[in-house]
Amino acid sequence: MPTGLRELKKQQARRAISDAATRLFLERGFEAVTIADIATAAQVAKMTVTNYFPRKEDLALDHHETFRRSLAVALTSRHEGESALVGLRREYLAAVARHDALVGFSGQAFARMITGSPTLAARLRELHQQREDALAEALAAETAEPADALTPRAAAALLATAHRTLFHHALDLTIEGRTNRQIADALPEAAEEVFALLEPSLADYAVREAA
Repeated sequence: MPTGLRELKKQQARRAISDAATRLFLERGFEAVTIADIATAAQVAKMTVTNYFPRKEDLALDHHETFRRSLAVALTSRHEGESALVGLRREYLAAVARHDALVGFSGQAFARMITGSPTLAARLRELHQQREDALAEALAAETAEPADALTPRAAAALLATAHRTLFHHALDLTIEGRTNRQIADALPEAAEEVFALLEPSLADYAVREAA
């Protein structure tokens, strides 16, 4: 089987498992669904489920790898002359405009499932911390600081907290019953308020120089 076709089949299998799991989680609640239930719904073996998703939580939070890297990727793709703060704020607003799940867009039932499950809430906190850690590493590399330097770690903590605050604000608006369009209209003002608090300390930090 050609490599491309094999990879496509893996992606399709992963998507089928994820879709089946999400459907069951929304119907029954995350805690009530077992790996065996998911395997049966997806018509695969239990081992197949765990091969693709070693942690049950990652069946619900399926974009965890992309989420972990998202702030570091936004940092390294900032424009010439942009500080870390400006680059991350610009990318955040772009993500809001496209209703990106990485900044908190989801359906009301999904948002309730996440916030109502202690297991998923704990996993989400873990992912936010891992995203902060990845950003700290990227900031240290971008500013030629040692990996254990305090400044990139502190800057990453401030920037990641701003994003985490806005992420949970998006979830709150979703649970209130706002549509994605209404949430997208509300978040830029919220982002301005939150990011403005970081201007005094980070406005000129990690500015990308001309190549």
